[in-house]
Amino acid sequence: MRENGMIRRFLRHKLGVVSLVIVLVIALLAVLAPVIAPYDPTAINPEFNAAPSAAHWLGTDQIGRDVLSRLLYATRTSLLVGVLAAGLSTAIGVVLGLISGYFGGVADMIIMRITDMVMSFPYILLVLVAAAIFQPGLWNIILILGFVDWPSAARLVRGNVLSLRESGFVKSSQTAGMPGWYILFSEILPNTAAPVLVYFTSVVALSMLDEAALSFLGMGVQPPDASLGNLLGDAQSLTILTGQPWLWLPPGIVVVVLVVCISFVGDALRDALDPTGK
Repeated sequence: MRENGMIRRFLRHKLGVVSLVIVLVIALLAVLAPVIAPYDPTAINPEFNAAPSAAHWLGTDQIGRDVLSRLLYATRTSLLVGVLAAGLSTAIGVVLGLISGYFGGVADMIIMRITDMVMSFPYILLVLVAAAIFQPGLWNIILILGFVDWPSAARLVRGNVLSLRESGFVKSSQTAGMPGWYILFSEILPNTAAPVLVYFTSVVALSMLDEAALSFLGMGVQPPDASLGNLLGDAQSLTILTGQPWLWLPPGIVVVVLVVCISFVGDALRDALDPTGK
């Protein structure tokens, strides 16, 4: 019954439902890129800088690669970075937050001091320095973003655990002699899932923006692999910006649509998972 109530509250959030459909459609197109892409994304055609046509729906780039094919593969790459980086940071934050909030004492002090230290650095500066130290690439960017984003999740989970630790059902489990790991993962974690899920959706959107920014600067996903960021990075000249909009407008629109829609889905989830929601 509780799950049905959450679904009903989510479906009442019309903007969230529409956004979810848009994200799922774009994600499906990205996953099916090897099947539906009209050309190999790295194949060079004899038509350089060609305008959109029946043969190339979104035209070709400076060396003759089909823009539509590269856009499909780039969207898949950016979504992969967003989901995996958000999953990594959320997993690290949840584990550390559970340990810190439930056991307290020395463990809490050490984890929170490390969290404060990481959060004391400007976020974008930390990401840029890490990207400059390690070799640019898809998996390095995922690891960098995952290991930089976890402190917010740790603080969020710790705060929830501190309140749940004093609740009746946790005290009952402790009195019954249940081991700590069982209480953490069977009693406390399920009751912390709602804010963690909302946090995850917001970090997916932020990680996609971070990847686009790093790839635009040449410090993220490297050619010939395509991402939304390096598609935008290939269109930096004034000539392309003014005379060849098919090179930068489609990836720019996809980035904006995905980030905005994922944010709306997160808002809808927050409202649906709120037990006091009307």
